[in-house]
Amino acid sequence: MKEERSNVNGRKSDVGLKAKVLDTKVKVLAKIFFFAIVAPAFLYTLFFLFLHYQSNLIKIQVKEITTKEKRPTYWVYAKEPSTGYLKHVFAVLDRLGFKRGNNESDWDLLWAHDYPFRTLYSSLSNLRIHQRVNHFPGCGYITNKVDLSTTEGQFLPRAYKIPENRNELLQYLKEHPDKIFVQKSNAHRGIKIQKIHDLNLTADGSFVQEFIENPFLVDGYKFDIGIYTVISSIDPLRIYAYKGDILFRFCPVKYYPFDPEVIDKYVVGDDYLPIWNVPSLKNYYKNLGFSMKESFDSYVRLQGKDPQKMWNNCFEAIRSVVLQKEYQMRQILKRFKGGTNFFELVRFDFMIDENLNVFMMEANMSPNLSSAHYPPNQLLYEQVLYNLFALIGVGQRVRKDSLKIRNSEEEDMIIADKNLVVLPEICSNCDDCFRIECQLCKQCFTEEIRHTLSQSYWEHNNKMDYLRIFPPPITQNMILKDYSLKNQLLIRWYQGKCELDPTWCK
Repeated sequence: MKEERSNVNGRKSDVGLKAKVLDTKVKVLAKIFFFAIVAPAFLYTLFFLFLHYQSNLIKIQVKEITTKEKRPTYWVYAKEPSTGYLKHVFAVLDRLGFKRGNNESDWDLLWAHDYPFRTLYSSLSNLRIHQRVNHFPGCGYITNKVDLSTTEGQFLPRAYKIPENRNELLQYLKEHPDKIFVQKSNAHRGIKIQKIHDLNLTADGSFVQEFIENPFLVDGYKFDIGIYTVISSIDPLRIYAYKGDILFRFCPVKYYPFDPEVIDKYVVGDDYLPIWNVPSLKNYYKNLGFSMKESFDSYVRLQGKDPQKMWNNCFEAIRSVVLQKEYQMRQILKRFKGGTNFFELVRFDFMIDENLNVFMMEANMSPNLSSAHYPPNQLLYEQVLYNLFALIGVGQRVRKDSLKIRNSEEEDMIIADKNLVVLPEICSNCDDCFRIECQLCKQCFTEEIRHTLSQSYWEHNNKMDYLRIFPPPITQNMILKDYSLKNQLLIRWYQGKCELDPTWCK
C-alpha cells in the first residue's frame, strides 16, 4: 500500500513538474508572440495615428497660412505711410479682413493720403472693375480752398481771388467800408483779420474772404462743425453725408470782448477746445453719452431754436457745391478708364451765425482721422470709416480673398436683376430702348446701367449712418431738367424704387 501510494505521489509530482514546465513554455511563447507580433502592430498603429495627426495639423496650418495670404489687399500711398495719422484707417481695414500690400500686388483698395493721380497715373488709368481708390481725379475742384471759396453760392461767404479779382474787391470795399475781411491761402495758415491797407493784394494763390461777425456761440465760444461726406459716384452723381456724428471744434478763448489781435478768439486751430470741455455740452456728451451732434442739438432746442433747418441747409450747401463742380470733375474722369472705381471721403467745414445761418468755409481732402491729439475722437473716426467701407462695398458681408465677384451665381445672390427693375407699367410697353425711361427696363439694360444701378442698390441697403443727399429725397414734382442726362436717369430710377417701396423715398 505504501509502495503504491508512493508511486502515485511520484506520478503526481512528475505531472506537476511537467505542467510547470509547460506553463513556463506557454508564457515564454506568449511573450515571444507579444513582442514579435502584438507590440509591433500596436506600435505601428500608434505611429500611424501620430502620422495622421501630424498630417491633419500640417493641413490646418497650411490652410491658415493660405487664408492669411489670400486676405483682400490694400495699398497705401502717402509721404509717411508708417506714421500714426493713418492708424485708424489701418485698424478698421484689419478688422474687415484686409492685409496691407504694395503697389506691385494685386490690390483691391488704394488708400491715398496725398493726391495720387499725377504720380500714379499709369497705375490708375486702367483699373480692373473690383479695384477701388479713395479719391476722384479732379477732386481738387472741390477741395482747393481758393477755388471753393471763390465759387458763387448762397452758403459761401463773399470772397475774391487774389490778384485776379483785386479790383472787384476794392470796389466792394468802397461800397461797404464797414465790412471786415480775412486773407487765406491753400495752406490755411496765418489767418487773421486785416485792415484793407494791410492786405497783400498781390499774393498769388490766395483769396480775401468776408468775415462773419455775429457767430453762434456756446458758453461764449465760437466754433466750426465738420460734416464727413462721401461722393461715391460722379457720373451719375451720388453723395452721402455722415449723420452718425459731426465734428465740433471750439476756439480756446471766448469770443467777447472781441479783439482781432487774439486769433484764438475767432480761428479754430490744431489746439482747439473739445466739446467735452464746453460746460453746457459736457453733461450731454460725457455723462449722458450723446453724440456731439445730439449734444449740440439739445442745447440749441433749449435756446428755443430748431437745429434741423440748419442741418438741412448744410446738406443743401454740400449738394449745390458738388453739383457746380460736377462737370469739371467729369471731364477729368474721362481720362481714366474706370470711372466707377473711385470714391471720395471729404470733410466740409461750416460756421454758424447767431441766426443759425450756415456758411461753408472749406472742404478737406484726406481729412484728419487721427485721435493722437484728442483720444475720445477715435470712435468718431473709426465709425466714419467703418460706415464708409460698408457703403461702397469694401466691407463685404461675403468673406473672400478679394473684392472680385467669383461667378454669376454669387453676383446674383448679392444683387439680382429683380432688385433693379422698376416702372412695371412703362416697361411692359417699352419697344424702344432709346427712350430715357425704357433704359431702366431689364430688356434695355446695358452693362454700364446695370453696374450703376447695382452700386446704387448696394449703397441704399448698406448706407448705415450715411444719409443720401444726392439724388435728393424723392418728391412727385421734382424738376429734373437742370441735371445731366445720367443724373436724370438715376433720379428716375430712385423714383421708380420709391413707387415700389416707400423706404426708398427718403
